[in-house]
Amino acid sequence: MPPLTLLRQHSKLADPREQLRILNEHSQQPTFEKQLQQHQLPNLQATRIDTLQVNLGKLCNMTCEHCHVDAGPDRREIMTAETVKECLQALQHPGFEILDLTGGAPEMNPQFREMVIAARQLGKRVIDRCNLTILLAPGFQDLSKFLAEHQVEIVASLPCYLQENTDAQRGNGAFQKSIDALQLLNSFGYGTSDSGLKLTLVYNPVGFSLPPDQSELEAAYQRELKTRFDIQFTNLITITNMPISRFLSELIQQGQFEEYMERLVSAFNPGTVSGLMCRSILSVDWEGYLYDCDFNQMLNIPIAVSEQRHIRNFNYDDLVNRNINSSQHCYGCTAGAGSSCGGAIQNP
Repeated sequence: MPPLTLLRQHSKLADPREQLRILNEHSQQPTFEKQLQQHQLPNLQATRIDTLQVNLGKLCNMTCEHCHVDAGPDRREIMTAETVKECLQALQHPGFEILDLTGGAPEMNPQFREMVIAARQLGKRVIDRCNLTILLAPGFQDLSKFLAEHQVEIVASLPCYLQENTDAQRGNGAFQKSIDALQLLNSFGYGTSDSGLKLTLVYNPVGFSLPPDQSELEAAYQRELKTRFDIQFTNLITITNMPISRFLSELIQQGQFEEYMERLVSAFNPGTVSGLMCRSILSVDWEGYLYDCDFNQMLNIPIAVSEQRHIRNFNYDDLVNRNINSSQHCYGCTAGAGSSCGGAIQNP
């Protein structure tokens, strides 16, 4: 394997095996499992499965600096109608409460709306992890209305309420398009107190720091977006940048990989372990293969139950108490107040 000094010359690390090797071989910190043992905590194990998180593909209308999926307009990986049908069949199990749709831009999958409608007919909550700008893209202008009609919860990335910081992460013009999209969502009732249409904003740091206090940041977002743009939203969640894919490449190029890993490890919070998302979620990639979480999916770390590694073979009872595979990137979910698809795990 080439040393990190040579890897800094690469624009990105596309191979999940290479990423995982760097995390495991070049981090000078104790393994995540060792950290659990030092705090007298058992290895990770699922406690339930209430969320089916489905990656509908890596096709996206944006190319964001922090994207752990390495999504973009040039990606062609997309879930087929057959695999969508297999996911919906699994979703019928009464243990599932939530269908969490992600990508790429999940809305760009031709089966997106069919999947939403079918899940709602099953009585499941549906979450759309939306980049906001897709709502203004040609061919998607009616999407906001569709989402509102089917009471889809929107979790939308907005790295900052300032244009400079947001455009630095997501590309020039992304901030203004995001503002326009949020105003459009507000016009359909999203984020307003009496509509029941939930609009969650997502913050992740621009640089190499951990997220600030979630409740304090939410108050700042509420104040600034209301004052500047008359925008309302339901709540804000913070997510730590995971040292994988594009962000890992950036860390290596800047010579800050070891420093960032040390920061995550030194901020390890044993109180977050019980609330980790991998303990209640099942992640499905665009081909239908199963993972403990979205991050394990991107590092190609499959679930431990070998006979249950594809959604077509789904068996709830075989997976609900499974052992969870971990690696050094798991420190990102246990640093500080913790980080999950639902934001911080612990209140200050």
